Amino acid sequence: MSADLVAILGFVTLFVLMLLRVPVGMAMGLVGVSGFAYLVGGGPALKIVGHTTMRTVTDYNFAVIPLFLLMGAFATTSGMSRELFRAANTFVGHLRGGLGIATIAACGGFSAICGSSVATAATFSKVAYPEMRRFNYPQSFATGVIAAGGTLGIMIPPSTVLAVYGLITEQDVGKLFVAGIVPGILAVIMYIVTISIIGAARPGHLPAGPRHTWKERLASLRDVWATVLLFAFVIGGIYGGVFTATEAAGAGAGGAFIIGLLRGRLSRADILAALLETTRTTAAIFTILIGALLFGYFLTITQTPQKVTEFLTGTGLGSYGILGIILLMYLVLGCLMDALAMIILTVPIIFPVIKALGFDPIWFGIIIVMTVELGLIHPPVGMNIFVIKSVIEDVKISTIFYGVLPFIITDLIRLAILVAFPIIATWLPSHM
Repeated sequence: MSADLVAILGFVTLFVLMLLRVPVGMAMGLVGVSGFAYLVGGGPALKIVGHTTMRTVTDYNFAVIPLFLLMGAFATTSGMSRELFRAANTFVGHLRGGLGIATIAACGGFSAICGSSVATAATFSKVAYPEMRRFNYPQSFATGVIAAGGTLGIMIPPSTVLAVYGLITEQDVGKLFVAGIVPGILAVIMYIVTISIIGAARPGHLPAGPRHTWKERLASLRDVWATVLLFAFVIGGIYGGVFTATEAAGAGAGGAFIIGLLRGRLSRADILAALLETTRTTAAIFTILIGALLFGYFLTITQTPQKVTEFLTGTGLGSYGILGIILLMYLVLGCLMDALAMIILTVPIIFPVIKALGFDPIWFGIIIVMTVELGLIHPPVGMNIFVIKSVIEDVKISTIFYGVLPFIITDLIRLAILVAFPIIATWLPSHM
């Protein structure tokens, strides 16, 4: 059997296993090792299993993932999300749709210390949803805002997905984090504009809350000092060259822990829960990473990345035509696969194409994350949608998807803007 046929059979088997609900990391590892053993031999295949597993779990650079996850867990347990929402609400809650705007602003602030879309969506389902329903906001709008706001967790640094992309492609994770700042701010602004347009188009749809005094507004700012300090410490350290990304992750986790203790927000049980949650999430991510690396050996031996590059660059569609095909592929895969698994599975194949076309790899990382964001809220899967449903049991899945539609349109417009103007993502990293 030829290497090309083995590669095709490997991909078919992989997708069949995923449809049968075999965990993605296990499926990629099984197919990768089996295909490698068929082409090279069982002995070498078994050796790469041990070598790859040990190298991954002991690699210093990969420590950035559990450390940023731990920072987010401590921040969540310390109640920083509620403080951010309360502060944002005192400033904009009196506007039409103000609670929705406050939710987006608070999600943006929380994303700066969390790094996980799923955690952001789950947290604000508990924090913002009851408040919006108390003021008679429609279920569809309230859940749609939370789902969209949750996607900011993987755009605004620190981002687990950006870290994984950087590790796979051997790009500077610190530069990727800094590159996500301006697109993340753009996302927050465009979501707020979307809410304002909905409020103007349907005046009775989104009620306005009570107006707070300037004294109350300034008082609320005292509660968000911890979030601002943590973000400035971590991202400012990376931008200023004080920390590497891994060092910043360690400093951030330590900083979140100390702040939580000093404020009396972390009990022994809370610390244990944060450690256990981080361990579980890290184990899941590392399983996918190890499986992807094993599958990568299989791709290398079949020369799949090189052949895909030759095929796409030979189509005559031009660089942006090929980029359009790649982004369309990601939009389709986003309807079917988990965001992190999609990145790990496809980037080793697609990245050589991007380099051959001359695109900036840092910019492409931001583009990929923005496309993956759409997958988090796009039907029929939409991971954020199902997370919100698990927290808010009395809402229908169809209701959440209906509420998130305006934000999907906003994301598509933002994606087009970033493709047309790469400087939005590359300007800040170029000054590091």
